[in-house]
Amino acid sequence: MAGNSASHSSPNGEASTEEKKKLNKDSLKHLSGIYRFMFPYRWNFVLGLLCLFASSVVMLAFPEFTGNLVDASTGGNPAGLSNINEIAILLISILSVQTIFSFARIYFFAQVGERSMADIRQALYKKYLQLPLTFYDKNRTGDMMSRMTADVALLQDSFSITLAEFFRQIIVLVVGLILLFYKNYQLTFFMLSIVPVLVVAAMFFGRKIKGMSKNTQDELAKTNVIVEETLQTISVVKAYTNELFELNRYRKTQQDVVKMALKTANFRGLFVSFIIFVVFGSIVAVLWYGALLIGRKELMIGELVTFIIYTMFIAGSIGGLGDIYSQIQKAIGASERILKILEEPIEPSPEEKPSFSKSPAAIQNIVYKDISFSYPTRADVQIFDALNFRIEAGEKVALVGYSGAGKSTIVQLLMRFYELQSGQILLNGQNIQDYDLGEYRNLIGIVPQEVILFGGSIRENIAYAKTGATDAEIIEAARQANALSFIESFPEGLNTLVGERGVKLSGGQKQRVAIARAILKDPKILILDEATSSLDAESEHLVQDALDLLMKNRTTIIIAHRLATVRKADRIYVLEKGKIVETGTHEHLLQNINGVYSQLIKLQVSEA
Repeated sequence: MAGNSASHSSPNGEASTEEKKKLNKDSLKHLSGIYRFMFPYRWNFVLGLLCLFASSVVMLAFPEFTGNLVDASTGGNPAGLSNINEIAILLISILSVQTIFSFARIYFFAQVGERSMADIRQALYKKYLQLPLTFYDKNRTGDMMSRMTADVALLQDSFSITLAEFFRQIIVLVVGLILLFYKNYQLTFFMLSIVPVLVVAAMFFGRKIKGMSKNTQDELAKTNVIVEETLQTISVVKAYTNELFELNRYRKTQQDVVKMALKTANFRGLFVSFIIFVVFGSIVAVLWYGALLIGRKELMIGELVTFIIYTMFIAGSIGGLGDIYSQIQKAIGASERILKILEEPIEPSPEEKPSFSKSPAAIQNIVYKDISFSYPTRADVQIFDALNFRIEAGEKVALVGYSGAGKSTIVQLLMRFYELQSGQILLNGQNIQDYDLGEYRNLIGIVPQEVILFGGSIRENIAYAKTGATDAEIIEAARQANALSFIESFPEGLNTLVGERGVKLSGGQKQRVAIARAILKDPKILILDEATSSLDAESEHLVQDALDLLMKNRTTIIIAHRLATVRKADRIYVLEKGKIVETGTHEHLLQNINGVYSQLIKLQVSEA
């Protein structure tokens, strides 16, 4: 695609799906904008939250009764329970209830997450279909795919896992601390005095590891670029026998990746070792202080066990919140990128402008009136300045000129792919902007120079012009396009798969499938954009016969260099630097031996 890549792409062209955003009012507003997709499933979300709260509270009862079990084994009578069997049964019951609530929580949040993500994907896909070509000129296909895959996956985790975990960890942290203070405030204060050391260490190491991981990813992105470039241009690589050169280039970048990754792994290993030492050292310290309290008769053994388990729960919550915060940052970044696309202006539709006119039943004329235009991505380059010309009903008009003269742009403007800076294109005396876009484009059929076929069957590709077409209609269109003979030569006939972009068909076969598609559409205005420029003589003859049939009694605009196509035109417009410099029939224009058209014909003859 032409134009600049999106701002979230890395220098290597890799879409950044790990972009993190700081939590503030604006970023949370973006996240809430995405959560509107969750609203239709709000009751599932509410039920999920209730199950989450219940499972968290039930889970927090487990350490209490575990301590009671220890005390009961030493002859105590905790919580009015007389023996360890009753406490064990109670613990099993707590686990059973907690299991049920956990399953229900996952079920309800999965309902919300999966259905919401399906809605977001559909909204994105619908938006992509409605966006004008100017959007595609400015954005890369890989970036757009990344929005539907990587970004939506991040949001899916946010909807179904991250949000639930965030609430769960908050509940465990708050309720757990309250219970710890209630059980023994002295031991709680001692335990909390160790936490700042862990937090500071985690922040230092985490920031360092994050930077090193990013560097590793950047190096890995460079290797991916090499692979992508090599595979896309594999024929060039083989033609110049540069396989060894590319292999050495890839090997060098892989060595850099390994070096950076090992450095990161060493640092991460140091961090993990430090955390293990500090965490277990903290447990030893708490056990030591608890043992002192037991010796003073200020604490029971079971209470110490309860305290240790609660401490482990809280430590897990604190550690989990750091990762959850990181996931929320990523989700905010993903939501901003998705909302940015969903907020892009779309092509005009009847919903936005109910006053659209219906398409005309017949074509009287097409008039380009004082057209001025520059492509949005190249606003400094003026393509047309006050361009004027006319096409009558049923007329076959050819547009010729050197490359860059503006021939294809004239067609793109007629298709309403771009907005004019000034001037009007009139169809039957009415501005084409006033027609319903869908109905208007149904008037036009195009056979392009570079035929783009879908990866399905020949039948599906022809029927794309009329999705409800019968087999008889498809076969008749193929016959008129001189395509039926080669189609029937395939064992699977119309069901033959053409491969990605029609790779299994020859150039002439693809052109004839495209012509069959145009015939099936039966357009009132036909556009032939260099439809025979890249074909051999035999294929050109077959395609030209099909085109002659297709053009019969139809208003046709031809962009071509081939003499066979141009000489049959009722009128030829010769363009140079965005201006019409000559007009007339083939014979008339040849009379001006110094004219642009004559020069073009001479060049073609000399190259033949």
